[in-house]
Amino acid sequence: MQGLIDFVQKLGPQRLVAMGAVTLALAAFFGFIAFRVAQQPAGILYADLAATESAAIARELDTRGIRYELRNDGATIAVPRDLIPRLRMDLAAKGIPAGGSVGYEIFDKGDAFSATGFMQNLNQVRALEGELARSIRALERIQAARVHLVLPERRLFQKDRSEARASVVLRVRGELEAGQVRAVRHLVASAVDGLKPARVSLIDEAGRLLADGAGDETPGGVAAEERQQGFERRLRGQIEDIVASVVGRSRARVQVSAEFEHNRVQQTSETYDPESRVIRSTQSRTESNATTEGKDGQVSIGNELPGAQKPDGAAGAREQGQKQEETVNYEISRTTRTETLEAGRLKRLSVAVLVDGVHAKGANGEATYTPRPAEELQRIAALVRIGIGFDKARGDQVEVVNLRFAETPPPLEVREPTLLERLQMLARDEMLRIAEIGVFAVLSLVALIFIVRPLVRQMLAPAEPVAPPGVPTVRPADGTTVSGAEAPGMATGLPPPNAIERLGERIASQPQEAAAILKTWIRSAA
Repeated sequence: MQGLIDFVQKLGPQRLVAMGAVTLALAAFFGFIAFRVAQQPAGILYADLAATESAAIARELDTRGIRYELRNDGATIAVPRDLIPRLRMDLAAKGIPAGGSVGYEIFDKGDAFSATGFMQNLNQVRALEGELARSIRALERIQAARVHLVLPERRLFQKDRSEARASVVLRVRGELEAGQVRAVRHLVASAVDGLKPARVSLIDEAGRLLADGAGDETPGGVAAEERQQGFERRLRGQIEDIVASVVGRSRARVQVSAEFEHNRVQQTSETYDPESRVIRSTQSRTESNATTEGKDGQVSIGNELPGAQKPDGAAGAREQGQKQEETVNYEISRTTRTETLEAGRLKRLSVAVLVDGVHAKGANGEATYTPRPAEELQRIAALVRIGIGFDKARGDQVEVVNLRFAETPPPLEVREPTLLERLQMLARDEMLRIAEIGVFAVLSLVALIFIVRPLVRQMLAPAEPVAPPGVPTVRPADGTTVSGAEAPGMATGLPPPNAIERLGERIASQPQEAAAILKTWIRSAA
């Protein structure tokens, strides 16, 4: 304990104050670094928010006492990453953010008794537009959406009614495929009474027309050319997956040409079966007659009366006849068939597949090329035919050819990813976190080397002897200090013990410095 007290007294008050200040500064610096390193990194709670939504979320976070950051002029809000899932659920339960649109909650705020019929109808349209916009924004590639509905009012004694129409403005990430555009149109049409998908117009933020709402499009809701390109692209991807599993990736080239029938055809045919007949009606008719002729051809009224006696020798010839007719009507079975062939039928399909041979290394280490056998090409062609639904009667064609590609595939080597590749696989937030920790580590190392170490050395160095007033101090080339205090006999006249011996040793070892001291004393005395 006494040694510690002596050490503190030896340092002096100035050094103690300096050591305290340096200690506090270093403690604050390293405390800040420890706080930043241990602090949970911030994550994006919501992005692309409107000013009203940002204000509502910020007010809610202030109420909860949660630290947050506003970025991109308030459009993005960042909070600690571990709080994001819970905050999103809590805010969603309160209807925040509302997505910049008003939904069915508009009816919870108004007074139903004082609202007029016009206001009720207007609020209904607004609520329907807002709910549709929220549903559309739930899709992956759609960032924002706005819906406009035109619902004609049905009036009394009105014979013709205008059709409902809708316009949708989208802000998308990348580009929407034809199927996604069709899905949006059917989503809007299914939610509105009397609205057809062909009456829904879609445009993006760049002003490009994604779907025309004129109602005169081809069946399916997309243009014929887009439908053909989408079909060919999908079929080409399926064939490439099949062939790549056999010959390897980037070792096959596939081209698909599909021909569609764009005319709408209606066919009506009647078929009669002569073997199948049924009696429909039967008509029978029978006729009989009798004729008697008198003698010499004399015919009188008396002769023809009933019970009249024939004159002698007047017996004449008698003629009788009978006629019978029968008419039978048969019903033959008949089949009538009406078939309507819609536009867009697949008329013909042609597929060309080009595959590379087998690349390998020979005995001397050189790359060798071997063509693929014909049996393997036939099996690949059979797989392609099954995959595309080959129809020979339709005129489909599939051709698989083996040719050597111009470029040689690089050798496949299984190796561990490098440090740079591992860093590239990290997420952006993780990379920023690692960079922040690295910067703090470098700053700490610099502070230790260039600030803490020199200060500690200076504070722990022995105190230099102070020369009396009027006696200068001389620093030799070796860094030691020689002053008048080291020649006490000349300066004060009271030499301490062994002072003369030490002074002689110093003068013998450093004669030039001793001469300089003597010259200085002589000048100061003069």
